[in-house]
Amino acid sequence: MKLFHAPILSMSLLMLCLLSGLATPTAYAEFTFGTPVSLGPTVNTGAGNYRPCVSPDGLELYFNRDDGEIYVARRETPEGEWTTPVKLGPTINSPSYDVEPCLSADGLSLYFTSDRPGTLGNFDLWVTTRATVNDDWGTPINLGAPVNSAREDGGASISADGLELYFNSSNRPGGYGSRDLWVTTRATVNDNWGTPVNLGPAIHTSHSEAGPTISPDGLVLFFSSSTGTMDSWEIYMTRRATRKDAWGPRINLGPPVNSATWELGAEVSHDGSMFYWDSPRLGAFSGCDIWQAPIIPIVDFNGDGKVDGKDVLCMVAHWGTSDPLCDIGPFAWGDGTVGLEDLTVLAGYLGKEVTDPTLTAHWTLDETRDCTAHESISGCGDVILGNPLWRHEGGQVGDALQLDGVGDCIATHFVLNPAEGPFSVLAWIKGGAPGRVVISEPGYANWLIVGAEGKLMTELMSPSRDGIALQSQTIITDGQWHRIGLVWDGSRRSLYVDGVVAAEDTQSALPSSGNGLYIGTGKNMEAGTFWSGLIDDVRIYSRAVRP
Repeated sequence: MKLFHAPILSMSLLMLCLLSGLATPTAYAEFTFGTPVSLGPTVNTGAGNYRPCVSPDGLELYFNRDDGEIYVARRETPEGEWTTPVKLGPTINSPSYDVEPCLSADGLSLYFTSDRPGTLGNFDLWVTTRATVNDDWGTPINLGAPVNSAREDGGASISADGLELYFNSSNRPGGYGSRDLWVTTRATVNDNWGTPVNLGPAIHTSHSEAGPTISPDGLVLFFSSSTGTMDSWEIYMTRRATRKDAWGPRINLGPPVNSATWELGAEVSHDGSMFYWDSPRLGAFSGCDIWQAPIIPIVDFNGDGKVDGKDVLCMVAHWGTSDPLCDIGPFAWGDGTVGLEDLTVLAGYLGKEVTDPTLTAHWTLDETRDCTAHESISGCGDVILGNPLWRHEGGQVGDALQLDGVGDCIATHFVLNPAEGPFSVLAWIKGGAPGRVVISEPGYANWLIVGAEGKLMTELMSPSRDGIALQSQTIITDGQWHRIGLVWDGSRRSLYVDGVVAAEDTQSALPSSGNGLYIGTGKNMEAGTFWSGLIDDVRIYSRAVRP
């Protein structure tokens, strides 16, 4: 059986596994993804379905199957159901392998990969055109040299203006691994393609990268990367500030896109709202399904569970800058400048109940009678130790939990591994004293603790020589409510008190762990570390928020 994303003869198809062990950390890039959904059994049948490509109007879906032929499914509206896919016919599908379709922004050019007669190497890039979207596709034309080479070339993705063509090539001279990403450009759509340029070491490893997909605005490039084994393919992204800038470092998309199996064939809808890819993950109808997940901007900037005037003020404070948190328009990944495009996107969410997929755990502490603390994201009922008191309407967000400073605390389930990427821990507190702990990791570190003179600090630090505790100069034991937070963005560690940075430094990394947490006591439950006062609305995000 042959599976084609990037055309491969000399090696098996590239696959993808979450947490493959690459040095690049998993991270979010100021936007996230909704729950993945298979396109269903009408589209996904047989051994495998690969490399989705959706037309600009959202009404056509091109892809290939294991038989090495290109199919198209259609629907009447962008929200409608896909019809039964049909083969493109003998003009496009030859007795050879014809795979990896890519449609131009005007819907009139279809690029694909084929090993049909006339190729310069094992596989080449070809293009077919049509006069209108209602016409048939014409006879395919080989893109020729210098785009195609004596190597395996394929996996095309063309920019919206038709002036950049990204593709992957196997062992082409000038590469960094066995398969690299390249780009060829042209001055106008009527000119010939120029000599391809390798995307460089910031993106490539010594193994393989394939399946590039350029975003509609040309500022984000999605691709798959492998460590060289069958089960090591994951989807990454890289971004650039403008079309003239170099691509930045690679970022692993992480869950929910990457899963415990391989992921390939990234595609972004023309309006930037939907992400498509293929994977045999759990829940597939075939050996490999095409999946989709909405691309969601982060609009709750301060992580308080609401989109309101505070978020507007945050955006206004960063107006005209390139602040990545507030740069959410016209696409979820922003355009490099905070301005009217971003305000327009934010306005669409004001006053609405917003589900933030980066909210990893949330203890509202509103139970009032229960002997467990319910964590609303996982549905877990975490164990309450001691006899704390529920204070009805006594919190900052509804009710609160009052701890006696002797033996009251909450022992939670596993929430996150600090070594895996950015995160934020936020809580409302009232009371406390030096040495008392709000949140800790059993046996390892006190995450939010009251230091000397009642000042907020953290002992969650790098395991290397640069690891030190971070002490603020802000007193939080004055008997007033304070919203405190620890925010890690992957290199910078910040302590917040009431929306203001109280202390900040850099660390090379944070330690790896797989424990749950303690809420209201120290890492070893020592006497004198139990919280004495109120705790309310504890939130943990898998991103760096701006409290």
